[in-house]
Amino acid sequence: MNAFEYVRPDDVAGAVTMVSRDPHASYLAGGTTLLDLVLKDGVVELGRVVDITRLPLRGISRGDDTLRVGALTTMEELAADPTVTERLPFVREALLLGASPQLRNMATVGGNILQRTRCRYFRDPTVAACNKRAPGSGCAAVTGVARMHAILGARAACIALHASDLCVPLVALDAVVHIQGVGGKRSVPLTEFYVLPGDRPDIENVLQHGELITEVEVPLLPVNARSGYLKVRDRASYEFALTSAAAALLIEDGTIARARLALGGVGTIPRRAREAEELLNGAPAVNQTFRAAAEVALRDPFTVSGTAFKVELAKRTIVRILQTVSGVQS
Repeated sequence: MNAFEYVRPDDVAGAVTMVSRDPHASYLAGGTTLLDLVLKDGVVELGRVVDITRLPLRGISRGDDTLRVGALTTMEELAADPTVTERLPFVREALLLGASPQLRNMATVGGNILQRTRCRYFRDPTVAACNKRAPGSGCAAVTGVARMHAILGARAACIALHASDLCVPLVALDAVVHIQGVGGKRSVPLTEFYVLPGDRPDIENVLQHGELITEVEVPLLPVNARSGYLKVRDRASYEFALTSAAAALLIEDGTIARARLALGGVGTIPRRAREAEELLNGAPAVNQTFRAAAEVALRDPFTVSGTAFKVELAKRTIVRILQTVSGVQS
């Protein structure tokens, strides 16, 4: 294990300055991802760890139509919030399905948004070919065991999966990430926060080094909207998704007035299914509509031998969650 310096800043500005000035520094919050990467997997080498756990970035406040969530709020705290239960039930479901109680009490919302892929090739330094860890080296997953990898937004350079459950409904809701940097504050919609692999799979989001997520702004669903999160996995206990889907529907007289749909377990980033939403909007809430939406959402997948099964599984996941949310029988 490499030695590193541990520091605890007094305020947000100090933390941002410390990390921005040191290319070998990183923030420490819940630590459920960082400590694995540094101490267990040995994938990330750091010279300085900046502990932000005592900064005033924790808490939940409700406005008229939004929920503001501090980046250091834990997954468990967000799941227990009454507004989330009342107005964002699919967010609560994603949180409860996303991790064990022990992890939910440690992991933070900001950390969940920034969590790294669970790709076994990325997390094993003995594997030479990983463009996300070593740009230009190739992608061992394309020809290797790839059951837990992506089919949307993927390409031969990288098929690593974004594993977050929470981010799936957050993307569907048009959540906004608030960021503090040395040059000031900025806000980025979560749908624009992540970066597709392209030629640089190691670049995963729009954050500049040293920038810090301070808050997430989550729009509330209409009072009469229905929502749900479905996670398909190999076992019922703590496990990452093979496929998942978050759906919210506003149904009026049997017609879908407004639909929100996002996918997990299949994308290199949390995947907003906008074309499927357009098909659902104004359409009758019937199985034929749901199946058509699923076909649109899974258009042009990139598959390898280990991931081909996910195409049909993801379509069925979409249909099932739309049936569940709408109350339509199969």
